[in-house]
Amino acid sequence: MAERDTLLNAVIGAVATAVLSGFVPFAPVFGGALAGYLEGGDRDNGLRVGAISGVIGLVFTLLVFALVGVVFLGFLLGGMPMRMGAFGLLFFVVAAVFAAVYVVGLSALGGWLGNYVKYDTDIGT
Repeated sequence: MAERDTLLNAVIGAVATAVLSGFVPFAPVFGGALAGYLEGGDRDNGLRVGAISGVIGLVFTLLVFALVGVVFLGFLLGGMPMRMGAFGLLFFVVAAVFAAVYVVGLSALGGWLGNYVKYDTDIGT
C-alpha cells in the first residue's frame, strides 16, 4: 500500500472495521489505526485518513441498519416500523447520531494512534 493514497488507505481501514466489528469491541479504532499506519505523513494525516475511514464505514453501517430496520422488521412485525410515528423516528435519529460519533470518532482516534505507532515506537519497524 502506498503512503499518501488516502482513499485507498481509508477504504482498507473501513473494510477492516466492517470485518472486525462483529466480534471485536471498539473495532473502529483498529480500522482507523490500520488506515493511519498505512497513510504515513504526520499526525494530522493519520487523523484525517482515520476519520475518512470512519465515514466510509458509517455509510455502510447505516445502509445495513436501514435495510434491516425497514425491510426485515417490516415483514416480521407486519409493517410495525412504518407505524411507529415520531417516537420511532426519534429513536432512529438518536441511534444514527450515536453511530456517527462512535464510528467516526473512534476511527479518527485510531488513525492518530496508527500514525504514532508507525513513527514513534519500535513496533512499526
